[in-house]
Amino acid sequence: MAKAIPRRSSRRNGRIGSRKSARRIPKGVIHVQASFNNTIVTVTDVRGRVVSWSSAGTSGFKGTRRGTPFAAETAASNAIRTVVDRGMLRAEVMIKGPGLGRDAALRAILQSGILLTFVRDVTPMPHNGCRPPKKRRV
Repeated sequence: MAKAIPRRSSRRNGRIGSRKSARRIPKGVIHVQASFNNTIVTVTDVRGRVVSWSSAGTSGFKGTRRGTPFAAETAASNAIRTVVDRGMLRAEVMIKGPGLGRDAALRAILQSGILLTFVRDVTPMPHNGCRPPKKRRV
């Protein structure tokens, strides 16, 4: 009969504590998705793993106020505050969408003190993709 192997701790692999707080991120990518109704700011490391995120809705704005530039600025500062504490010094910014929060979010990122390597507009543009709906006959 096989003898049972005693476990060292209740956790499977023996790790103690949270790994998220220990990870330092010197460089990252800030993704800003600005629609007409909301602005979502996601901060990732260089490999694409999400470190922090925030949106105008999670920042406390409801309804039509989520699409305002002030809501976008608040969301960007909330998302960046945690990564600045983890030691982020440089970042790339990818801005997507036609919303009002594009410039306001970029302004909040610049005020945070992070050095920006580049700002890129990654809004998807069709190369005459889908056929438009037929003309209305009234």
